[in-house]
Amino acid sequence: MTLGMRNSNAKFIDFGFLSGMIPGKNILPTNLDMVVCKDGRKFLVAEWKHENEPMSLGQKIVLKGLAAQENFTVLVIYGHSDDHRTEVNNFYQVTQSKLIYIDRGPEALKSYLNTWWKLN
Repeated sequence: MTLGMRNSNAKFIDFGFLSGMIPGKNILPTNLDMVVCKDGRKFLVAEWKHENEPMSLGQKIVLKGLAAQENFTVLVIYGHSDDHRTEVNNFYQVTQSKLIYIDRGPEALKSYLNTWWKLN
């Protein structure tokens, strides 16, 4: 088990019960897999996906919208984590128009996060 995981038995939340919360709109909440906050003003958020796992249109809209904010850095990380290991395949920075390839591997992700922290 990863030492940083506070509750490895936490379940995903099914937001289906909120269907119809806004009359006339087919909108449901989405979640983010990772948030790093620096000084309450700068944020790095990430969505983790398994290789070839599709991303919903709603998630794409949210991530692009956050990426458009000057105090947000948004990543999409393709990889996997379980009780025994964490695998980081390719990771990308999200912009309003495209994904920009950054690197691959856990050490590269740690290095990226460290650099982001220093620059912000």
